[in-house]
Amino acid sequence: MNENTMNTLGYHQIQNNVASCALSYLGKRYAKEMKPMVDPGLIQMRLAETEEAFALIRYGASVPIPSLDGMETIMDLLGTGYLFSERDFTQLAQFLRSCAQLMKYMEGKSEAAPTVSRYASSMMRMESLLSEIERCIYSGRIQDQASKELTRIRKKMTVNEERMKRKLDSLVSKHRSIMQENVISQRGGRTVLPIKKEFRKQVKGSVLDESGSGQTVYIEPAELVGLQMELASLQAEESREEMKILGDLTSLAESYNREIALNTETVGILDFLFAKAKYAATMDGRTVQVNTSGRITLQQARHPLMGASMIPLDFAIGRDYSSLIITGPNTGGKTVALKTLGLLTLMMQSGLLVPVGEGGEMAVYHEVAVDIGDGQSLEQALSTFSAHIRNMIGILEQANSFTLVLIDEMASGTDPGEGVGLSIAMLEELHSRGATVVATTHFGEIKHFAAAARGFENARMEFDTATLQPLYRLRIGEAGESYAYSIALKLGMPQRIIDRSQSISDQGISKSTINSMSSIMPVVKPIPTESSVLEPFPNFTAAQKTEKKVHSPAATKSGNPSLQVEGTKSDPPAKKFRKGDRVYAAYLNQSGIVCDVEDSRGNIGVMLRGRKVKIHKKRLTLHISADELYPGDDYDLDIVLETKENRKKRKLMGRKHVEGLTIELPPEE
Repeated sequence: MNENTMNTLGYHQIQNNVASCALSYLGKRYAKEMKPMVDPGLIQMRLAETEEAFALIRYGASVPIPSLDGMETIMDLLGTGYLFSERDFTQLAQFLRSCAQLMKYMEGKSEAAPTVSRYASSMMRMESLLSEIERCIYSGRIQDQASKELTRIRKKMTVNEERMKRKLDSLVSKHRSIMQENVISQRGGRTVLPIKKEFRKQVKGSVLDESGSGQTVYIEPAELVGLQMELASLQAEESREEMKILGDLTSLAESYNREIALNTETVGILDFLFAKAKYAATMDGRTVQVNTSGRITLQQARHPLMGASMIPLDFAIGRDYSSLIITGPNTGGKTVALKTLGLLTLMMQSGLLVPVGEGGEMAVYHEVAVDIGDGQSLEQALSTFSAHIRNMIGILEQANSFTLVLIDEMASGTDPGEGVGLSIAMLEELHSRGATVVATTHFGEIKHFAAAARGFENARMEFDTATLQPLYRLRIGEAGESYAYSIALKLGMPQRIIDRSQSISDQGISKSTINSMSSIMPVVKPIPTESSVLEPFPNFTAAQKTEKKVHSPAATKSGNPSLQVEGTKSDPPAKKFRKGDRVYAAYLNQSGIVCDVEDSRGNIGVMLRGRKVKIHKKRLTLHISADELYPGDDYDLDIVLETKENRKKRKLMGRKHVEGLTIELPPEE
């Protein structure tokens, strides 16, 4: 999966959320390195593992996952010749004890979670290593019995310290009156007495330090010099013996290098696995069936980063159609629907449970390609349209039957006419390559194309027309509207502008529209040309002058209808289509039969491949009139045009084939 797709769909936030549920440094690392897989068998196995772990924690079980405190340093330095300290061995011993506890726990869960238990059963106990560490080190200190030599040295140190203590007690009692305070101090590791400066000559010994004020001197009594030198020698021996013991333990630990690494990695995997289960619990995740046929069927699907605030989504694709065109008003949830499908696909292919209802099915894709957002870039001088085209070129380069393509707002950022044509051509190309496509749009031409083309289907985001509020529910099989006029009116747009907008939309921007606009605007008189000055019409009547103006060379050559004055011939009236006319829609490259007459907006109902679609009259041309198709007057046109379901009910028997269109006729008597 490319990085742009993951950034756009918010996959990295999912990685961070899973990492926050992990306990160990390895579990967090595995979560942040998590990537979607493409092997369906491996994906299904990872989903089953996560479901097992989820089942264990669902009922409040506390799985004893080791925290791996200090193990990152140990694993980095093990085998490098580094001498581990008492603290390192204390952490290693705790890790080995936790591993034994985890193995024992998972042995009892082998029936409930057989796959997860197998991970724990592969771990090593290393009892001899743990026993040796516990014999030598306790509470972060090397034990006396760690070696015979250390036992001998520490016994001698104990005797020496006792002799020093008795000698100090005697000296303190003797010099109490001249001591600054009755506290024995240390200077440079040597025991000293704090004597008042004026009495320093009364104490035999060496002055090792004095106070900042100079009123106190710290004297090492001569009686203690021999004992302290002996103690320093014993301490050096102790340190050498402790280093030897730590070296022996380090060598022993290095002999278990492979086993320690195996246990550490396994704990990290189990921690990552249970982190996925914990994250699934936060969003009520479930497993789904996996296929490679492009089939997706989801009930009650929710975006994992939106939680309960999102209206659940029901979605299906891949059986009767592989391309879905979603329409609806702005802020109606179209983009959220795209991102939900894309992100759930990435999560499922990463072995994560997804927030959907029971019985879900999802397809495995080698690539999820997205074109969401306007992609403008000031640095790269990219317009919205240029960014869309670059994205689409990249998508077309990789699109195949294992590609999920998500496109937001097709035909945006450029001329609607050209954008619609380009969008339909790209949809056809993606469909021909077998890609699964989900796209959103506001353009009716694309909706009509989806209604008529094989392998395509319309869907809409539901909208409450009474409250003018989106309902955020996806309804497949129906094309939606943008509700621009209703929303604009609710927000305070004057009614006259709304009415005028609807009129322009119904008629299209044509010469008649411009003429109607000129009727409410000041008339701009053209500047007389040379030809009009040379012919002043001296002997014509008013009517003849008007006719002359209409046919004057200046007016004809100008080609500008706005410069034609009163008397200009109006456009010929638009063709009135009748029920039964066979018409051709060029942008769909299909012909059909008129089944509903023109409505107030100029839309005509046309039967295309057994489905009724609304197409504006300006996009239709007459192919064969109804009189030519159905000669005579002994047929009922409503019966001829009735839907497939009604034909079955009536059990009509005659068939007449006209240019590939099958029309049911009543049986002849």
